[in-house]
Order: sequence, then C-alpha cells, then structure tokens
Amino acid sequence: MKQPQKVWYASYGSNILESRFHCYIRGGKPAGATQTYAGCSDKTLPEDNRRVYINSEVYFAKKAKTWNGGGVAFIKNQFDKSVRSPGRMYLISTDQFVDVVRQEIGIEESLQIDLDKVRQEGSSIVKPQSWYGNIIFLGDEDGYPIYTFTSEVDLLDELNAPNEHYLRTISNGLRETYGYSDADLANYFEQLTGVKDTEMEGAIKALIK
Repeated sequence: MKQPQKVWYASYGSNILESRFHCYIRGGKPAGATQTYAGCSDKTLPEDNRRVYINSEVYFAKKAKTWNGGGVAFIKNQFDKSVRSPGRMYLISTDQFVDVVRQEIGIEESLQIDLDKVRQEGSSIVKPQSWYGNIIFLGDEDGYPIYTFTSEVDLLDELNAPNEHYLRTISNGLRETYGYSDADLANYFEQLTGVKDTEMEGAIKALIK
C-alpha cells in the first residue's frame, strides 16, 4: 500500500486546544509554555478537525521543560472499549504528521514513519526510548487513517502532575471542543492518574477557572 496523502492526527493532551496545535504547524510559542516551535515545512493549517474518543486512559508523567517541569499527558498502551478519553483530531498531510512527531520527540534530523506498517501491526516504535515514539493506529474516518502517539511503555513509575499552564491549556481545549463546564473539567481531571491522590487534585477547581 502507498502512504496516505492525508491522515487524522488524534490528540489527547495540550493539542486539543487548536491554537496550541497550530504552533506545531505554523511555528510559535504556546501560551504558558517556555519553548518556541519551528512548525512544519508545510505550514498549511489543518483541513478539518473533529472530536475523537480514544479507548485508552490518559495519565500524566515525566518532567517537561516546556511546561516548567510539570507532567504531560500520555495514553496507556492497553486499550479498552469501555474507556473513552476525549480528544480532538486534525486532518493534515502525511508530511505534516511526520513533522509533528519530530517536534514532539525533539529531533531535527529526518524521520521515516511507515504508516502502512503502523496500520497493519496496530503500532510501531519510530524512536526507542523517546517520550512519544510509539505511533498507534486508531481506525479510519471518512477514508483517512487516524494516528496518535505515546510512550512505548507506560510511565507509571514517573508519574507527575501537570503544572497550571498545561492544565489550563487542556481545559481550554476541552471547553472549545466539547463545551465542558467547570464541573465537567473537574470531574475529568480528578480521576486521571498523575492527578488523583496528589496535591493537584484538591487544586483543580481553582486552576481551571
């Protein structure tokens, strides 16, 4: 099979907020972040974007310099149809998807991703031991494949709550995409691993306002 010309990139973290994802496309510095992104070689904005539910649990881990040492979102490698994590997917070119992955895993050199292999096998590791080097096939929508990425292993020994800027970025994305209320957001975040049973859990309601 030939590589698809367009794909859906499914996001579940800060990229749910459209303006934040555009920093990966056009370049720029997201609000509350410390890093400025170069953007894709092709800076055409996504052709479409839609809601998407991912059948895997979101959790927060690692210490991201971009977000002042706070944890960032990952999905677990175990999928369960009873789990419906809210996300947002963007219709972009295959080359743009590769550029987004390059920026997420922090490499400047060229990167080859065999999306046909990912589709056939369900997932493929394109850069071992990188934060988002595991590319996952989620299905199809309107004739285009849906892909996302996460860590190749679940980082449950590196759990870390997100900082307020990252949390607000995701909150604003969920408001924008799903119309979530403050109560909806609190209910969502308080049950996520990396927030639940931490000091952050008790601060959620104040931080999302």
